[in-house]
Amino acid sequence: ATKTINWFKGAMENFKAEIETFSNFPSLFLGAVNEKGELDLYDGKLRFVDAEGNIIVDQIDPNDYPKYIGESTEDFSYLKSPYFLPHGYPQGVYRVGPLARLNAAESMGTPIAEKEFVEWRQRFPGCCLSSFYFHYARLIEIIHGLEHIQRLLESPDILDTFVRARARPNRLEGVGIAEAPRGTLIHHYKIDRNGLVTWANLIIATGHNNLAINRGILQVAERFVDGAKLTEGALNRCEAVIRAFDPCLSCSSHALGQMPIQVELHSAQGEILDAIQR
Repeated sequence: ATKTINWFKGAMENFKAEIETFSNFPSLFLGAVNEKGELDLYDGKLRFVDAEGNIIVDQIDPNDYPKYIGESTEDFSYLKSPYFLPHGYPQGVYRVGPLARLNAAESMGTPIAEKEFVEWRQRFPGCCLSSFYFHYARLIEIIHGLEHIQRLLESPDILDTFVRARARPNRLEGVGIAEAPRGTLIHHYKIDRNGLVTWANLIIATGHNNLAINRGILQVAERFVDGAKLTEGALNRCEAVIRAFDPCLSCSSHALGQMPIQVELHSAQGEILDAIQR
């Protein structure tokens, strides 16, 4: 992991054009932290920060997520478009995932990852805005994860025999929030007294990032599409900016191991000027 992150830090200089245009814009960021401001993937409370790294809302209880997150829809997609409710739609665009978590956290809580995080903060005072750096943030989180796994394995509780939980209806409504690898995951369920689900609402990481992904594709197109002809390089970059967010679309909607992608270039009048796919 450390070998890979050192390689990546040396390779970043080769991708200046991509860094400048891969969803590189001011937005809010959402991540879970504990009371100390450390990254906390499972038991943390939600924190929103702005593009300068200022804390907008902190220690949001999972049950209070509807007070801060609104959900809109667009007629071109089945995917919901969540937004920061106090800012309205679509101005309340925010991002989740490794980049957002590092922007929201004040420390990592494990020594080797903390060393890399301090360097991250020196590179990006305030907030890192380019989604190209999702990859950099993931590498720091891998180190954090490995260190945390070691702590768990060395804990005496790992061999405790009281590990079995018997499922039964305890409450009729519950909200759970965790930081999945792709970003903040919200599950909200209501059940009846037999334990059958009567209502459910999920906001997954790809949904949180939906507005940012669309804005990122627009930014890449404005930089790499000349307005008359599509190129393989433009197609590659449209796909790469999507993959930077690691959306579940790219693995759940693939065909024979490949992500089917089609890009069409339309004139202002709606005429198709060019199309490219694979």
